[in-house]
Amino acid sequence: MSATTLPVLKPADFASDQEIRWCPGCGDYSILAQTRRALSTVPFPKEKMVFVSGIGCSSRFPYYMNTYGFHTIHGRAPTIATGLKLAQPDLMVWLVTGDGDGLSIGGNHLIHTLRRNIDIKILLFNNEIYGLTKGQYSPTSRMGTKTKTSPTGSIESPIRPVSLALAAEATFIARTMDMDPIHITTILQKTAAHKGAAFVEILQNCKIFNDGVFDNVADKSLRADNALYLEHGKPLVFGKDRNKGIRLNGLEPEVVTIGKDCALDDIIVHDEFAKNPTMAYLLSRFSNPDFPEVFGVIRNVTEPTYEELMENQLAAALAKKGKGDLQKLFRNDDLWTVE
Repeated sequence: MSATTLPVLKPADFASDQEIRWCPGCGDYSILAQTRRALSTVPFPKEKMVFVSGIGCSSRFPYYMNTYGFHTIHGRAPTIATGLKLAQPDLMVWLVTGDGDGLSIGGNHLIHTLRRNIDIKILLFNNEIYGLTKGQYSPTSRMGTKTKTSPTGSIESPIRPVSLALAAEATFIARTMDMDPIHITTILQKTAAHKGAAFVEILQNCKIFNDGVFDNVADKSLRADNALYLEHGKPLVFGKDRNKGIRLNGLEPEVVTIGKDCALDDIIVHDEFAKNPTMAYLLSRFSNPDFPEVFGVIRNVTEPTYEELMENQLAAALAKKGKGDLQKLFRNDDLWTVE
């Protein structure tokens, strides 16, 4: 086998020997299966793939992937992943987190990882609940959600993960769901191909503590009228009869009936490569029942990565000042004595 030839892999090649310990019916099983399937098609050495996680049900992920991996501490997975990528830039680093781990204790770390445009692929499993600690409301729980820590209903406004990623200037942003395996696979393949900070929100059902929270889009009989699948260069059309669309009325998006309220040419055409994130932000605010939930690649732009900029900066400093001398630095005149 030549140095440039990669082995042909199957999803089973990414299965570890560890017993999977998620609750029966958990959406994580689907995400795991599709991740293995997607990565088996990615032209990248398996031995250079790494999965990093924090704490939570989703964070068991590294154990179940036959790759290198780190199960780290609560909310701090982005810092570990950042250090790993900067130390070994030839690795493909995946970060798996949840709405609690990634958006509560880890929210600050997540924001700065995205804004720096570090080449890390971040998968955020959103089940709108704390599952591992047995059913407390999370940063994405909807107002009114009754849990063990909000017995009369949550009064907090939930974070919208995609909106947060856009505000942090992530260069690749997408959304998918556990009940659409073909779509997950496609999104993960596109995520793997992106160079820069990639953020994917995956709607994931918690069978035990928040069952059915996404039935409006997970149920195939309801999906067509409640979900809008984005395709670059295609109009924003949805509905069982494919006669519903999104039109701009000034700066306000509105749902219209094609052929009745307007023509197809009046419908917004999706541009995932748009540098200006304004339209992407509008899409991130869509939610049932007023608008369909959006799925697919919301933003996909190219910017210099943090690793590239750091390497360039180091090269420029070396060219200007030459190789440093640590002993000379220790012995320079810029010292003082504490007595």
